[in-house]
Amino acid sequence: MNQISLSTVILSSRKPLLALSISMLGIASSQARTYDIDPTHTNVRFAIDHFNTSTNTGGFYNITGQLDYDPAAKTGNISLVIPLNSLNTGNTAFDITLKSADFFDIEQFPLAQFESTKWYFTTDGSGSNVSKVDGMLTLHGKTNPITLTATKFNCYLNPILKKPVCGGDFTTTIDRTKWGISKYTLLGITEKVQLNIQIEAAKR
Repeated sequence: MNQISLSTVILSSRKPLLALSISMLGIASSQARTYDIDPTHTNVRFAIDHFNTSTNTGGFYNITGQLDYDPAAKTGNISLVIPLNSLNTGNTAFDITLKSADFFDIEQFPLAQFESTKWYFTTDGSGSNVSKVDGMLTLHGKTNPITLTATKFNCYLNPILKKPVCGGDFTTTIDRTKWGISKYTLLGITEKVQLNIQIEAAKR
């Protein structure tokens, strides 16, 4: 009788630990699934030098898309759809200028898109992490390769959504003339545009 009781006590004491282990495995395995981009925490911001004096900045919002991420296999894929009409520089007149045919020409090209082609990972004492992402950027009717450098990337269990969320910050610099946007380059406005991209996506 005592032996049965002792076995029962040992088994019972292990149940919370077993449940926690199963829960943690569930969170880890969920990271290998598909995540939907959260438009409220995803944006593309740009900065461009203005005649070597100040820096003009702005951003695009209401971005949609999906993220596929498997940290164990060190694989990932991300696709973003960027509505160019969401452009906001904080200056209405400047927004209208940038949306015109001289620059983004949003009437003819209302969307920009990014599709990743390869993910890179680093390994340190805390495990593997995303270091950069290669992909194709479609803008202004043209598609060219770019590389996004990850300044941080992480997954966590969101306490509000009660589901896993993955995301991070990325940066790159592009030559706008490769996408056919060359207005004022001959007058001194640089062709180099810095992009800072914030991405978060919640498990589907």
